[in-house]
Amino acid sequence: MKQQKGLSTRAVVATGIGAAVFLILFKFVAIPTGIPNTQVNVAQAWDALVTAIFGPIVGGLVAFIGHALNDAISYGSVWWSWVIADAVFALVFGFAIKRLQLTNGDFTTRKAVLFNVWQLIGNIVAWSIVAPLGDILIFSEPATKVFLQGFVATGVNFVSTLILGTIILAAYNKTQVKRGSLTKED
Repeated sequence: MKQQKGLSTRAVVATGIGAAVFLILFKFVAIPTGIPNTQVNVAQAWDALVTAIFGPIVGGLVAFIGHALNDAISYGSVWWSWVIADAVFALVFGFAIKRLQLTNGDFTTRKAVLFNVWQLIGNIVAWSIVAPLGDILIFSEPATKVFLQGFVATGVNFVSTLILGTIILAAYNKTQVKRGSLTKED
């Protein structure tokens, strides 16, 4: 059997649809935090679901494309440090949860806890480290400003994904047949 190179058709379609939904959620469903350019956004909860279903590469592409398109449409330019941070979240989170089998119809409390531990770690890496350092290195932004934004983004993204991401992942799992739950009739 010949091994396929690149993304499958399923992954490409998931990336396109996922990025479109991410863009819509990112643009139209955001709650201000009071910190400039930092809001509670449900798009990351969506990306966590996409990442759990399709893996880290698709999740990273969804976040990267969706965030970049939002910035280009909304502001006329792309804030690359945060676009990259969004993709980093999906990659860190996605590679960490790969073996958890979060979408096989058996979403236990243990899996929900591990989902949220890993999304917290992904948020810390993306928003408390990558985004602020990118702001400093790429845009020469003041450290105190960008680390405050990063810490707030870490917290609100964690809580948003904790609540919405866990709910939509649990709902998705209810649509899946548990492995080994079907029996052969004689």
